Amino acid sequence: MTRPTLLLSLLLAACGGAGKTEAGGDDLRPALAESYADIVVASMADSLTAAADLDMALGALRAGPSEATLAAARDVWLESREPYLQTEVYRFYDGPIDNPDDGPEGYINAWPLDEQHIDAVVGDPDAGIINGTDEINAALLLAANEAGGEKNIATGFHAIEFLLWGQDFDPAGPGARPYTDYLTDGSATAPNGDRRALYLTTASGLLVDHLDQVHRAWDGGAHGQAWGDDPDAALEDILTGMIVLSGFETGGERLQASLDSGDQEDEHSCFSDNTHRDMVQDVRGVQNVWRGSYTRSDGSVVSGVGVRAVVEAQDPDLAAALDAQIDESLALAEALQPPYDQEIAPGSPGNARVQALIVSLRAQEQLLFEVFDGFGLSVVIPE
Repeated sequence: MTRPTLLLSLLLAACGGAGKTEAGGDDLRPALAESYADIVVASMADSLTAAADLDMALGALRAGPSEATLAAARDVWLESREPYLQTEVYRFYDGPIDNPDDGPEGYINAWPLDEQHIDAVVGDPDAGIINGTDEINAALLLAANEAGGEKNIATGFHAIEFLLWGQDFDPAGPGARPYTDYLTDGSATAPNGDRRALYLTTASGLLVDHLDQVHRAWDGGAHGQAWGDDPDAALEDILTGMIVLSGFETGGERLQASLDSGDQEDEHSCFSDNTHRDMVQDVRGVQNVWRGSYTRSDGSVVSGVGVRAVVEAQDPDLAAALDAQIDESLALAEALQPPYDQEIAPGSPGNARVQALIVSLRAQEQLLFEVFDGFGLSVVIPE
């Protein structure tokens, strides 16, 4: 899904003192809100830096299409996913990434993607914006994103992924778009190589802009300045992101849906066969918030008070159970074997690995619901 439509109802229970967590007389929730903001700013900064590196690599591909520049661009795309996926736990509570007014998440990581909305596909060589006549610019791509249907994705990571790898017809590996698709001379393997290259760099420029928008909102922007003024509301938001990413999004939309269909088109990064890393880093993002610690791309660590400390002060047994469950989910995500389309192939041994991760994430979701109950909160997620 591009962005699940969630009607979240978060209500403080009307019972005196519910949700108060005391540790040595000190309420840990203000410190949690501060630490969470520090982790958000650091991880969004890493995502922005990685997107800028990707933009440079795509510019080099456009300036000089070759096996080397295409391979380098693919490598940088893969690298750019590592920090970004850890930020997805900051979604689902109408924050800067996905608020209904100007949240850019639908322009950043929307999926699944209908390839022929962008470019030629097997059986339709004239398809897509690239083979049209409209001037390719940022305004066109923004207007085209989800125009006519939620799978008509025109921007973000997965549009760039498709343009780098092409359709994936290899059961043992990713797509194999040749660099000659970007040429304009007699050795070109597809028409409109110049428009394809322009589309690529236009999309990458937008990706940088949108990640910068989110980073600035947290780092000195209005959202970041107000964040933590109400520690109870901050706790609600933090836990909502953890719950929905664990169960509804990763366990459901990304894993269960693809396992049920067995269709390669339903995997999250289907062109590059990077879906296994998507799952690992989504779970790691939850673990970062739980522990209050994020390891930056340069190896430095940002740490403080995590949700674990707040829960442990009220219910040590629940904190220990959730700690172990998140560790299990991460280990099971790391056990997935690429390519993911073979993990979900009907009858594949990989089905059991995917199912085990789903079960673990659902258990993780339920324990997080118990945390909500313990703080006198409730969350309602539609079927």
